[in-house]
Amino acid sequence: MIEIDPIAFEVGPLVVRWYSLAYLFGILGGWWLAIKLSRKAGSDFTPELISDFVVWATIGVILGARLGYVFFYNFGYYFNNPSEILAVWHGGMSFHGGLIGVILALLIFSYKHKLNIFSVGDIVACVAPLGLMLGRLGNFINGELYGRISVDLPWAVLFPQGGGFPRHPSQLYEAFFEGFLALIILNSLWFLSSWVRERRGFSAGIFLVWYSISRICIEFFREPDLQIGYIFDYFTLGQFLCVPVLFMGLFFIFYSLCSEKKND
Repeated sequence: MIEIDPIAFEVGPLVVRWYSLAYLFGILGGWWLAIKLSRKAGSDFTPELISDFVVWATIGVILGARLGYVFFYNFGYYFNNPSEILAVWHGGMSFHGGLIGVILALLIFSYKHKLNIFSVGDIVACVAPLGLMLGRLGNFINGELYGRISVDLPWAVLFPQGGGFPRHPSQLYEAFFEGFLALIILNSLWFLSSWVRERRGFSAGIFLVWYSISRICIEFFREPDLQIGYIFDYFTLGQFLCVPVLFMGLFFIFYSLCSEKKND
């Protein structure tokens, strides 16, 4: 059985968890990477504006992810226990809610500073997989959001809360496909191809499409949330929530290619 202490270290009454450090390193690493991406593109999204947006994005991610979980995954419980809504240390964050939070932050910030939302969104999209990768590694360390039972799988893992059954380490699947691979692909395209950098909305579209397809596929190996279970005896809520994200990504790609034709 795998059991990694979710607490990284303690200083007196202060308890620092690996999951919290994943958020911290994701924000700091994303900040640094966004500046590199912006300079490569010669974007109006300057290092100073990026530093300001980090605060907006952090608030958008945390509030959006928490409220997304509350409304999408466990509304009945939080409706009856509203004091638990802000108790993020008890767990419960949603990618799709965090995405909505970041999009709202993008819209407001871009309007305020007269920036093209797609230009800003492309850079944010190239940075996002870093946070996703670290977040899923945090889920693995916490022994949460584990995969479905698989008795014969050579790399199956016994999680402390997994009922004593060997399971898919689906958190690692997500960390690799939604995080690591997406990070490599998006940033390689950005740094190596001026064509990609010049198509506003293209990188954001690629990220959304890649994430949605990866998540939909990996959900077949992930244990569904207990309070929700399967939808139509086969699908999960996460898969359904990925469908509009997939179409949004396709629209961004279509928009970027159409904008190119108009400029020709």
